[in-house]
Amino acid sequence: MGGRRIAMHIVIVDTSRVVLKIVSGLLEPRGHTVHVFTDSAEALDYVTNTPSVRVLITSLEVRPISGLELCWSARLLAEANRPLYVITMSSARNARNLAEALDSGADDFIEKPPGGEELHARLRAADRLTTMQSELIRLAETDPLTGLLNRRAFLQRSREAGDRAGNHGRMSAILVDIDHFKRINDEYGHDVGDAAIQAVARELAPEGIVGRLGGEEFGIVLPYRPLVEAEAFAGRLRLVMQALRIRGAKTPIRLTCSFGVSEWSEGDTIEGLIKRADIALYEAKSGGRNRVVSAATDLLLARTA
Repeated sequence: MGGRRIAMHIVIVDTSRVVLKIVSGLLEPRGHTVHVFTDSAEALDYVTNTPSVRVLITSLEVRPISGLELCWSARLLAEANRPLYVITMSSARNARNLAEALDSGADDFIEKPPGGEELHARLRAADRLTTMQSELIRLAETDPLTGLLNRRAFLQRSREAGDRAGNHGRMSAILVDIDHFKRINDEYGHDVGDAAIQAVARELAPEGIVGRLGGEEFGIVLPYRPLVEAEAFAGRLRLVMQALRIRGAKTPIRLTCSFGVSEWSEGDTIEGLIKRADIALYEAKSGGRNRVVSAATDLLLARTA
């Protein structure tokens, strides 16, 4: 059979080490990365915390979590914007087992132990489906003009980072806004305006969680970075933006950006972190633009009073 050689990260769960050895022996020579488990709870924990896993192959007779429960849990992971293909194995293949497995979230069903050709064919189907899922997720999360995260995906990734930071972690946020953007659009046209947005986005992309929040406004969340580092980073970005030249019809066009910076605090939320950065950004723009302003307690009190 033809087709490109695929290599995926695969987890196999079965109570029998013999079955695990047989199945992994079919997969590893094909270049797949394989992790095997006899304990289904350990397997689920590994799959949950390892986004690179594309395929879960599990027997229905595993424990302490049953095979059907494992399928259901894996399906919930897949529905949370993650490509994951679930194949169940059973030595007693019958219509009831097949129906229960598929109803519990399995994508496919195979006899145990599987034959090599059948297994590889099913994995080719898994590759096709997870590749399509990955592309759909990418399209759903990406701003089409810049390639950055869109607002929804940016906030989701930032919330996840906030959960990891907890009460005592370090994290900072920066909001960026292109100064006098309406003037750029009005004087030079929307094509030049789009080029300006793309140029700014390229300079923001390498650091942290970066998204386009709408129009000419961008957000950056920097996990594990305190305020002083975020301020320094924003300061460097300000100089980079000031040096940008956007191709115009006659002469290169210059632009500047304003920056608002905030820091994660105990009991914080992403919404609160972004709100404080937004207040600081407003201060930067109202104070003359092309500036970096940090959200300080006295500034917040002044703005929220």
